[in-house]
Amino acid sequence: MVSLQDINSVWQFLVGSLQLTNLNSSPINIRFKRLIVYSFDLYEKTSVNSYMDEIVNEPAVTYQKRRYTIEEYLEMEKASTLKHEYFQGEVFAMSGAGDNHNDIFSNVFIEIGNKLKGTPCRPYGSDKRMNIPENTLFTYPDISIYCNGLIHNDVDEDTSILPTVIIEILSPSTKNYDRGKKFNLYKDIPSLKEYIMIDSDSVLVEAYYINDEQNWALNKHEDISDMLNLVSMGFNVALSDIYHYVRLNSKE
Repeated sequence: MVSLQDINSVWQFLVGSLQLTNLNSSPINIRFKRLIVYSFDLYEKTSVNSYMDEIVNEPAVTYQKRRYTIEEYLEMEKASTLKHEYFQGEVFAMSGAGDNHNDIFSNVFIEIGNKLKGTPCRPYGSDKRMNIPENTLFTYPDISIYCNGLIHNDVDEDTSILPTVIIEILSPSTKNYDRGKKFNLYKDIPSLKEYIMIDSDSVLVEAYYINDEQNWALNKHEDISDMLNLVSMGFNVALSDIYHYVRLNSKE
């Protein structure tokens, strides 16, 4: 792990090389030193564990030095070019997306975007950060639908709460997490009516929705001729449209 000597060495190099002689007595040097720590952590995790990206079932903890406050996480996130989840003080790196994932996202976003025109609901992509105050999770769903406007959380105007629908596109490295722990965390969202998971390697859509008894029920689709019914939105999307141009496994 990074040592205090490492941090100070890099700091002194920056001060000398960039002629930041007026910063040693300024509060901004604390932020620079924090960024040095984060960079060391990212380097160590990437150099040792990058080959694990495709086989883990949950996001890897990126910053293991200590637990972080929500405010610290948000400060880090705004300075980062990568996306991270936050849960109960820990920060987790989010994996990138392959071609199938991106094709499915484009297909679904276009379909539901067209169908939601003229309604009070709007879809958002994976740049929309969402928070669940009930359990502290900050994350970036692949697609989220918010109705009756966006409501921001108390500490960040760029983070929204209370989506009506969440859609995740599954990859081999995240499908167990999305089906298990993440779904359980999503269940804490009071406004959530549907949670839909779309497999990116085969024709498989798992659509959970709140039924009349206020329980989670499952509609499972494995045939390309099926229609996905977004119950809370009142429209269908054909699986043939969801998987348009997607290269599936040969058995499909």
